[in-house]
Amino acid sequence: MPRQAKTVRDTGLEPRFVTDLVLKTIEATGKAPLPLLAGKLRLSISVLREVLNPLIAEQQVEVAWCGESDIDMQYQLTAIGQRGALDALARCRYVGPAPVTLASYRAVVERQALRHADAERITPAQLAGALGEDGLTPAAREVLGAALYARRSLLLFGPSGGGKTTLARKLGRLLPGPIAVPYALMAGRQVIRLYDPAVHVAPPPVARQHEERRSCDARWTVCQRPLVHVGAELGRDMLDLRYDAEEGVYHAPPHLQANNGMLVFDDVGRQRIAAAELLNRFIGPLDAGCDQLSLQGGQAELVPFDAAVVFATNLAPGGVFDDAALRRVGYKAEIDAWSSHAYRALLRRQCRMRRIEAEDAAVDHLVDRLHPQSGRPLLACYPGELLDRVADFAGFAGTEPRLTIAAVEQAWRSMFIAGTTEAAK
Repeated sequence: MPRQAKTVRDTGLEPRFVTDLVLKTIEATGKAPLPLLAGKLRLSISVLREVLNPLIAEQQVEVAWCGESDIDMQYQLTAIGQRGALDALARCRYVGPAPVTLASYRAVVERQALRHADAERITPAQLAGALGEDGLTPAAREVLGAALYARRSLLLFGPSGGGKTTLARKLGRLLPGPIAVPYALMAGRQVIRLYDPAVHVAPPPVARQHEERRSCDARWTVCQRPLVHVGAELGRDMLDLRYDAEEGVYHAPPHLQANNGMLVFDDVGRQRIAAAELLNRFIGPLDAGCDQLSLQGGQAELVPFDAAVVFATNLAPGGVFDDAALRRVGYKAEIDAWSSHAYRALLRRQCRMRRIEAEDAAVDHLVDRLHPQSGRPLLACYPGELLDRVADFAGFAGTEPRLTIAAVEQAWRSMFIAGTTEAAK
């Protein structure tokens, strides 16, 4: 974690910006205790005092209450301070944790980079432990391991329902952590909100001890390496900064949030951006380690880009990318149908997880008759979907779920339309 800023100068921010942020925060809070201000702005007490003392001298802020401790103080705005806060809001509506400078962010991303010479590398044992009994061929596992080891881009292709998305998430959890992520960035005079609790997940308590040290900069938080997943909803507009006029802040695009982690592009070829354009948009910045993002008014900022990038598609790769584009992808792994043995093992694991007793005859009936007769491959998505329906029918009937031939037949008929080979989603 970066060291705590003890002065306004240490923050790297303009004094006027920090003063405005303090005024806006007090205005939004009313009577603001000093520890509350420190928590909201993620600034040290010494920095806040450096800002508050001149504001008190200028009669913009006054002490509303004072306890026995020099920290036990509450502040409020005067009439002059109220006008100052309104002026500050007119300049920038952002209220929240104090941002860090882009220069500081670049330095930390570089230290935490997946391609850093000292970065921990994936081992065969770690990969095997994460994937478990997933039905992958040894050749496919070796491709995945090499891609993670080399930190190169990866294309997962194969039929829909084969488990590509689940596999990508497992790979993301293999990335070593934890890392430091700032709540917000300062780009020129603009604020970019970077932290997202849905993406930047807190690590186990032991790892968070680093964040709680008083010497650490509270503008940063400790999290697991992020795993950002975007699907068919992805459009060209989502790949740049998005300005929120109400909050007065830019929201970071997915690839900026994914820094020092994994970025998964799912359903490639079905998105609102052409697959070749998507690939070209990221392979270059990935190789360069930086990307250029645009602010309002035409201003552009260079931001770091360090992520393990995974593309996933259920379309034929040759129909999605041309040969030149495919050559730019580091590794390609086909995620195909499972073997009969692996599929049976998956079905039984799913039964144990759901506490559903399975009859051997029912398992044989599913694998040896229903799948061949319908022409449906043994895909990873089917066991869970089928068992969910077995449980639904049993629950409706008021009985305990049990995997019998009759239950399998009933669930199977409810999943598919006769005469089709497309799984119901």
